[in-house]
Amino acid sequence: MNKPHFLVINADDFGFSQGVNAAIIQAHEEGILTSTSLMVSGDAAQEAIALAKNHPHLAVGLHLVLVCGKSVLPPAQIPNLVDSQGNFSNNPTQAGLSYQFNQATRAELRLEISAQLEKFRDSGLNLAHVDGHLHLHVHPVILNILTEFAAEFQIKFIRLPSEELSKNLKIDNRNLFTKIIWSIVFGQLRRYGEGLLKANQIKFADRVYGLLQTGDMSEEYLLGLIPQIEAELVEIYSHPDLVNTEINNGGEVELAGLLSKQVREMLTVKGFELSNYNQLI
Repeated sequence: MNKPHFLVINADDFGFSQGVNAAIIQAHEEGILTSTSLMVSGDAAQEAIALAKNHPHLAVGLHLVLVCGKSVLPPAQIPNLVDSQGNFSNNPTQAGLSYQFNQATRAELRLEISAQLEKFRDSGLNLAHVDGHLHLHVHPVILNILTEFAAEFQIKFIRLPSEELSKNLKIDNRNLFTKIIWSIVFGQLRRYGEGLLKANQIKFADRVYGLLQTGDMSEEYLLGLIPQIEAELVEIYSHPDLVNTEINNGGEVELAGLLSKQVREMLTVKGFELSNYNQLI
């Protein structure tokens, strides 16, 4: 008898805007979405929390924001992390280097990560998982801080991106150079993260798809990807939105993929059981 394949379908950026919130709820009610990740400092975070409470089967995790977004703490408390308006750097590489090598920044990182986890806890929602905006949460410094807070905030699952370049390129061979670089960098981060999370009894999915096809997790792509998936616990994530925006230029396409009847049928045919991290604990 074949082992079951559990599939978590996650939407990032819950709380970013009313349009993103509406798309996520639509994808959950009418489509295959089982899970989402909340930006607690997002402009529409309070609306997102209220929506989540009205949709108890939608699992909600923390979308940790440490780049391209706003802090929870006031700028005066974390002057090395944010500008006077509370904005993080818009450059992930620059931010990552600062987090790695600047001692003052690292001390402030701990404060801000704790504050975001506390703000999530104060929402009254159950913390299903933790991931991060632009995957900065897999930065070794940040991932170590998260593991130190795991017991206090009951962090049970953390996303570690992991997808096979060959499977992606069979469907879409555009942006080859970028995909190769990301595969190498995030492959190394995954290996580091696996060891750290296992040592701290924190769980993670066998495969996580979305990085290499970011902004274009379309119906066509999902129909090409699903038959290739072999792992037993899988997460697919995307960024649905009601309209295409500067921050999310594929939002409409990704929402259509989550609402697709053909995608749902493909999942059934291939024996995937839709789930979320609350159910998998």
